[in-house]
Amino acid sequence: MQNNIILGAGIAGISAGYHLKQKGINSVIYEKDNDWGGLCGNFTIDGFRFDRFVHFTFTKDEYIANIFEKSAPLYAHPSVSYNYYQGCWLKHPAINNLSALPTEDKVRVIADFVNRPHKEVSDIENYDEWLRAQNGNYFTDNFAAVYTHKYWGQSPKDMETKWIGNRIYSPALEEVLRGSYAEQAENFYYTNYMKYPKKGGFRSILDNCRQGLDIRFNKKVVRILPQTKQVFFADGCSEEYSRLISSLPLPEIVKMINDCPQKVIDAAKNLNWTCGYQISLGFKRPDVAKHLWFYIYDEDIPPARVYSPNLKSPNNVPEGCSSLQAEVFYANDDEVPPEEWVLKQTTEKLKQICGFDDCDIVVKDIRFEHYANVTFTHGIYQNREIILNYLKEIDIESIGRFGKWDYLWTFQAFKTGMES
Repeated sequence: MQNNIILGAGIAGISAGYHLKQKGINSVIYEKDNDWGGLCGNFTIDGFRFDRFVHFTFTKDEYIANIFEKSAPLYAHPSVSYNYYQGCWLKHPAINNLSALPTEDKVRVIADFVNRPHKEVSDIENYDEWLRAQNGNYFTDNFAAVYTHKYWGQSPKDMETKWIGNRIYSPALEEVLRGSYAEQAENFYYTNYMKYPKKGGFRSILDNCRQGLDIRFNKKVVRILPQTKQVFFADGCSEEYSRLISSLPLPEIVKMINDCPQKVIDAAKNLNWTCGYQISLGFKRPDVAKHLWFYIYDEDIPPARVYSPNLKSPNNVPEGCSSLQAEVFYANDDEVPPEEWVLKQTTEKLKQICGFDDCDIVVKDIRFEHYANVTFTHGIYQNREIILNYLKEIDIESIGRFGKWDYLWTFQAFKTGMES
């Protein structure tokens, strides 16, 4: 009897189960949490809905777009975001919209941009060199390098550059000069629209896919025996499998595999990622959120990014209310500060930035995620290949952002489930 097991009920696991079902193949999805969605999931407090970390969809893949849209009608938000730097608001990308900065800062940015080191791509050895070749030293030191550490938990010198692709805009001098006089109307983002469900939070794009799937909750995997094709769970149960598809993070699944080779264990230890807090605030005022999302460059302000659930969809808050979510990231090997400190510091700083008071807050929540993003430190590709090749050898199929160990947007993670 076939027993197809999928580990993880996030976007990749749901996609895998759905597409197997489309082929007439049944599967069982085991999820460690008590609900489905993974990082695409959400939670509700007193009528305020918050996603687990923040997602939009902007796929151009018609097949995937149709699945998402049929499951949940979507708002199409223009991809307009902002940057906060020492009391100034700069439209994103900041290098193209310097007009709000003091004159001296603009002069330093532009002068260093003109005199930036010119290097061939083949001669660039790390992300720090890439940033300086793109933006010059002043912007890198005061903006990009600071944000890199806040978002990735790493120095740019410790990161490689293949992951960048079209994610970061490379400006021309004319654009930098034009944006130093006035905010530019042109959108330099890599997509014109960010789409988000009108109801139900982000995970509702998967509602149709998860219908009829056999998902079993509170089933945390603790051990895998590939020799006998068995999976063991924290509750003492075990299951035999004929096919095993996993969206578990590579460093975690390696620790679970019985008699895993030392070479593979060492490769997993050399992978890096970010963990982080998500601070969710609900307000009894409708006007706290001014931007769909914004980035923060100041080192003394904990969050790297802040989003507004109510601007993503008014269905995410009670009538007459608004909300913010802030993300605070750390490297996996950092000493993470206590949540009470992070919550207090983040709230106090956002009060100054967004103009609200304690009396406006009706919901205040902080949660920690052990895996937020894959970090592209040197050696990532060699170590990832060692692990994935080994999993293939023992007939474990790996999917999803942390199963593929890649910088995957949500629709790309969904696609890895399609291809399983």
